Amino acid sequence: MKKIIELKNISKSFDGDVVLDNISLDIYDNEFLTLLGPSGCGKTTTLRIISGFVQPDEGEVVFMGEDITDIPPHKRNVNTVFQRYALFPHLNVFENIAFPLREKKVPKAEIEEKVKEMLKLVMLTGFEKRNVTSLSGGQQQRVAIARALINHPKVLLLDEPLSALDLKLRKDMQQELKKIQKSTGITFVFVTHDQEEALSMSDTIVVMSEGKIQQIGTPVDIYNEPENAFVADFIGESNIIDGIMLEDGKARFSGHTFDCLDSGFEKREPVDIVIRPEDVDIVPVEKGMLEGVVTSVTFMGVHYEIIVDVKGFKWMIQTTDFVDVDEHIGIYLEPDAIHVMKKSKYSGMFGDYSSFSDEMDELSNAGGDEE
Repeated sequence: MKKIIELKNISKSFDGDVVLDNISLDIYDNEFLTLLGPSGCGKTTTLRIISGFVQPDEGEVVFMGEDITDIPPHKRNVNTVFQRYALFPHLNVFENIAFPLREKKVPKAEIEEKVKEMLKLVMLTGFEKRNVTSLSGGQQQRVAIARALINHPKVLLLDEPLSALDLKLRKDMQQELKKIQKSTGITFVFVTHDQEEALSMSDTIVVMSEGKIQQIGTPVDIYNEPENAFVADFIGESNIIDGIMLEDGKARFSGHTFDCLDSGFEKREPVDIVIRPEDVDIVPVEKGMLEGVVTSVTFMGVHYEIIVDVKGFKWMIQTTDFVDVDEHIGIYLEPDAIHVMKKSKYSGMFGDYSSFSDEMDELSNAGGDEE
């Protein structure tokens, strides 16, 4: 695959605070790439450096082999769809979409043809004469996307464009954006803090925290093979437990030695063990590898979310089988349910579901309504 954009050793600070810390990233032709992370992780600054609205303190932005670090935004073959769609309220749908072509003095017949093509692409045929202020949030967003795509940029940057939409509309638009990206072949770089959004839409996910890239991979890789405790916790729910890698294929944690599929660690190396809640099997106590007491049960519609105290560590289990609070249960883990990670600065910060327990609820309620 052909590289479209290379970010090389990019750093950026605002008022002495490091927002991006020496990041490098390759973005490829016809790729749907998502920058994912919590607020303040540097994802929007990365997007704005690609667009040219922010200059890096250090590093280079290379676009199709050419250094564009100092080239202004309007001279880059890149368009941006912002969180607030920035439509022109005094123009109708047709004129909003046509605006970039009118600025370029494109002939009238060509403008009509291209706007028609864009309206069809975003499923707004027949809306040409509507005032944009009369449109729903989802329709306004489609207009913004059509306007950004009408010049056929090589790259479309999308800064949390779905965050203002309600849940059902967001899910519809996720599918639409993916469809539009595939049909146009344009590279999309999408910013979000929503893990589900990233998993459902992306070819590649770039997980960011504290101005650094924590992991780059496909949605399946990121979910099944997280590289550290931050990624494991941020992408879905995870039980993250202190362990020891005794040898290849043997991990010890929670007082038991388990067979696993991981290798390449030092003998007796301290590690983080990740177990996804849906990979835990509940069995009778006598058949379990571990034993625990159920401290809470929440019905989630499709499954139950169960918190289990195992030797003082609170596990989360997702299961369709009902068990009751205070019940003693056995836990059984298949070797492929156990994922071993190297220790990192995030070790010990995530993965214990004590905050789901009754004691923590009582403490937080006792604290009143203070922010």
